[in-house]
Amino acid sequence: MLSEKMQKALNKQVQAEMYSANLYLAMSSYCDFKGLKGFANWLRVQYQEETAHALLLLDYVKERGGKAEVLQIDAPAVEFGTMTEVFKTVLKHEQHVTGLINGLYEVAIQEKDFAAQIFLQWFVNEQVEEEANATDILSKLEVIGDSGVNVLYLDKELSTRVFVPPSISNAN
Repeated sequence: MLSEKMQKALNKQVQAEMYSANLYLAMSSYCDFKGLKGFANWLRVQYQEETAHALLLLDYVKERGGKAEVLQIDAPAVEFGTMTEVFKTVLKHEQHVTGLINGLYEVAIQEKDFAAQIFLQWFVNEQVEEEANATDILSKLEVIGDSGVNVLYLDKELSTRVFVPPSISNAN
């Protein structure tokens, strides 16, 4: 059984993951409007990942006998600037989420919730990957700039990303 504190922290993380999903969906729509379908695709896949993360957390709360709650989600921005600015925002946001996951892990330690610590290890590892991916794209944009044919090549590269849903069985 989850402690009240652990349950509340997990539900707050669901809220954060759903905000992340909405942010990436808004960014995807923005890129699509700008004619950059590959950037839009990459961000839409990111939206799908964040939604899947929220579902993993909700399912975990229920699996542990807790009450899963879906809390209010603030609307994200709708304008994001250049693609470099978009991915600076992505990286900054992923760094924020890393802090949230680390805080959630700290709650699991404080509550001596060993099962939650094991479960959350997947999210800790996922954040390393999320920051690395954002950093990689941002580094490329900083080299090639925000205009010209090189952006189109990167756009084409980003169009190949596909969503692979995680499951609770491989998250543990």
